[in-house]
Amino acid sequence: MHHGRHALVTGGGTGIGLAIAQNLAANGAQVTITGRRADVLEAAAAQTEGLHALVMDVADEASVVKGCAEAIAARGPITICVANAGIAEGKSMAKMDMAFWRNMMAINLDGAYLTARETLGGMLAENWGRVIFVASIAGLKGLKGAPAYTASKHGMIGLMRGLSEEYIGSGLTFNAICPGYVDTDIVTRNTQSISDRAGIPTEQARAMMVKTNRHKRLITADEVAIAADWLCNPASGSINGQTIEIAGGQM
Repeated sequence: MHHGRHALVTGGGTGIGLAIAQNLAANGAQVTITGRRADVLEAAAAQTEGLHALVMDVADEASVVKGCAEAIAARGPITICVANAGIAEGKSMAKMDMAFWRNMMAINLDGAYLTARETLGGMLAENWGRVIFVASIAGLKGLKGAPAYTASKHGMIGLMRGLSEEYIGSGLTFNAICPGYVDTDIVTRNTQSISDRAGIPTEQARAMMVKTNRHKRLITADEVAIAADWLCNPASGSINGQTIEIAGGQM
């Protein structure tokens, strides 16, 4: 289905990003996976044919410009872009400082913008492209105790909607996937963080996140990957400017 396509997946060494990259590769794409840890990326690439490791920091404009140029030089125009790299950390308004706010925006929002910007050229030349922003249910509603994270994900969705209108009818589509709590290392870290802050057992903290998903279980990374693969299907050209909720029910 994706034979001859070059995909780029940021944050592709672990979790949702890795699952998306593996799924795209299994369906014929050559996939550049990026992140800040060379060892993690190289280990992932060694396990799956069609994955190619590239160290790139989405919060650093020069790194994104250089990294995307290297990927394009090695494997041709990028026509599938998955802006997945991000951080998820809760902190109340009273406890936030400017450094926390800027770091959240730099990675989650600036990173999505830079990644899309540096890959659009090849899509426009091909008159075909798929850009997917991995957002969150926090991009659709407020998440208590995490105003910076909520704002960053709302921003991603706003960027997606603006781009979908700007390039409508061009052969390019822009969509956002909005998962609830997914069973990844991020949830494991957040479970410990909630446990430490609230002084409750980790099992209770995990149960709080599970309860947030409408079907009362954690989502698997593969469930998100299948949705991304569907959006990249050549027959999905009329799905544009959409927020795909993966939360076990209506939010």
